[in-house]
Amino acid sequence: MDVTAAASTAGASPPNAKPAADSAALSSDFETFLKMLTAQMRNQDPLNPVDSSDYAVQLATFSSVEQQVLTNELLSDLGAGLNGGITELAGWIGMQARAPVDGHFTGTPLDVAFTPEPAADRQELVIRDAQGAEVGRSAVPPGQTSIRWGGLGATGQMLPEGPYSFEVESYGGDTLLDTQQAQVYSRVIEARIEDGAPVLVLDGGARVAPETVTALRSG
Repeated sequence: MDVTAAASTAGASPPNAKPAADSAALSSDFETFLKMLTAQMRNQDPLNPVDSSDYAVQLATFSSVEQQVLTNELLSDLGAGLNGGITELAGWIGMQARAPVDGHFTGTPLDVAFTPEPAADRQELVIRDAQGAEVGRSAVPPGQTSIRWGGLGATGQMLPEGPYSFEVESYGGDTLLDTQQAQVYSRVIEARIEDGAPVLVLDGGARVAPETVTALRSG
């Protein structure tokens, strides 16, 4: 199964309603606390008034509880947002995602996709190793949108396993019209949050943003 134009991740699920309830309860409790404190001050024995330090302790205690409730509310909101950001992506694990990223060759052919230049009468797939050196070049028929690369280098030798990048050069006669980074199918092995944003980890360790994925297919 091949699902093209993969949608970006769904928005985060609504936060749990409990923090909002805690906040409302906190506001109500604070009003009650102030009423009780005011009543205590009004009805204290004028000959033996409550020490001001006792009021300070009561205020500090309530303030500490207030800050704890607000902190818990913030953490709950953050947790809900993070979980909502990767819930849908969990279903992508084990599938193959197509994205503009280096492919990790393990001896199994890699499927490489690209958008042909309409004015081109000649296309060439350029393969580069991890150091950026060109290690292979293959002719691609004009108008073709994909090719399966089996790991062969410039002289027909099998290249070693590892990461390889792919570019497609489009020519009109002898004039280079366009060079574009090709997209490669890679298996998704993990979905995680990095710097507050969802990230997909692919075979070989490459990381891509979900919105850069243009197609999905079963692994």
